[in-house]
Amino acid sequence: MSHMKINAPMPPGFEAVLTPAALDFLAALHDRFRIPRTDLLEARRIRAATISHGTFPTFKPETQEIRDDPSWTVAGSRGAPGLEDRRVEVTGPVTERESVAALNSQAKVWLADLEDATSPTWINVITGQLNLMKAVRGKLPGVHNRTPPTIGLRPRGWHLPEKHLRFVDDNDADFSASGTLVDFGLYVFHNARELIEDGSGPYFYLPKLESAREARLWNEVFVFAQERLGIPVGTIRATVHIETITAAFQMEEILYELREHCAGLNAARWDYFFSIIKNFKKYPEFVLPDRDKLTMTVPMMKAFTDLLVATCHRRGAHAIGGMSNLMSGHPDKEFVAAEFERMREDKRREVSEGFDGTWVADPALVPAALEVFDEALGDKPHQLDVLRDDVEVTAADLLDVHGLDPEVTEEGVRLNIRVAIGYMNAWLGGIGHVALENLLEDASTAEISRSQIWQWTRHAVTLDNGKQLTRRLVERYMGEELALIERHPADHYTEAVEIFRACVLDDAFPDFITMPAYTEHLVDRVSKGSIFAA
Repeated sequence: MSHMKINAPMPPGFEAVLTPAALDFLAALHDRFRIPRTDLLEARRIRAATISHGTFPTFKPETQEIRDDPSWTVAGSRGAPGLEDRRVEVTGPVTERESVAALNSQAKVWLADLEDATSPTWINVITGQLNLMKAVRGKLPGVHNRTPPTIGLRPRGWHLPEKHLRFVDDNDADFSASGTLVDFGLYVFHNARELIEDGSGPYFYLPKLESAREARLWNEVFVFAQERLGIPVGTIRATVHIETITAAFQMEEILYELREHCAGLNAARWDYFFSIIKNFKKYPEFVLPDRDKLTMTVPMMKAFTDLLVATCHRRGAHAIGGMSNLMSGHPDKEFVAAEFERMREDKRREVSEGFDGTWVADPALVPAALEVFDEALGDKPHQLDVLRDDVEVTAADLLDVHGLDPEVTEEGVRLNIRVAIGYMNAWLGGIGHVALENLLEDASTAEISRSQIWQWTRHAVTLDNGKQLTRRLVERYMGEELALIERHPADHYTEAVEIFRACVLDDAFPDFITMPAYTEHLVDRVSKGSIFAA
């Protein structure tokens, strides 16, 4: 009989999460979906190879009938209490301190993030589930908000394993658990009924999807879980992050596959840029400039957001805008004031395009973002009536990199080095949401930082200082930047630099920087107990 095996220490309190019944539920999920997940990851590899060989993504002719059919809609917020008004959502990790801060904010929704904002140490993963269980039951110390945000969980993406739990099948074959199924399974098992009884529901955000096929698999997971837990099918609602270029060509199909469980789509900007670099890395016409020049107003991003809003509203789904990750606690008050105004302008753009809500990475940003959406929406909970019939987006529009300032600067290279290495240093120490270079950084911004350097060196771009960027020059800049960093005994810069070199200076391009970091560094250190001792 298939079962789950714990391959890690069990600190006090973990037994409340990893109960025999919860582990049986995880085993059932893995028994049903382990092979479909493996097939899905293989389909990703084939898709990437196809693009690499010159066949670019486009709108699929075989699903034209779905796109042309005006009769279908998604569940949206109907029958999903707490999701009617999503004008500002706050996201962050599920540590106790940051969970309390999010729940005490004025945000309408809290995206409790076990993915990009969480370093997946064993302690973080299970303690995060404990904090969520307390939050759902109103027992998290320090929460005094009488109308806290609706909770939505973002589990890890399909590609991420959970090495500390093993799935043993009927033939005694032993496999790493899926981080996705562990995060989803533990949360829905422990909290679905409590949420429903409290007038809410089990709500999720689905990261890193690349196709409608992946959305179909999620829908099957939802149906399976609801039937096994004895709750009505359709109770679960999910918002899909459109953060890959291939998913942008299948937004309508993704909504269709999830229609009985879908609440909306989110325009995730940094992962979207990262996906463009990753998929078109061999093509010189897709070399992107400094990160701070990658704005939402360039043609390809305007086409992306316009299409997302029009697609969502045609099908009754909420369209949620992108992340603002400025540091409200920066000591330079003039700098903060200027950054707040930039954020407000970004939110005004989103409102004008028809978005129903937006994201911020810090509870302190919520009031300013709310002010913009309140002014535009008034008493309306959303803008679903803004159908954007003016939008006509072609495949060429989604791939149009024109309008970008092509300059790559020395400072842009140095900044990306500092962010990528600085983030991985913190991530290896168990922190996944980090204040760096005047912004709150997570895995998505670390990804674009390292992928840009990989791309720039492979295409030997000429910097603003007249120098051609080579591996040797990157090494020089890296050495100079590291020499300026104040070190501490608990730092992990040696490992962070090793990961950076492997992901930036080697010929191979790892799909995600966190994959080798997790399998080759984080897990080994956890198994030796160093994180627990800390």
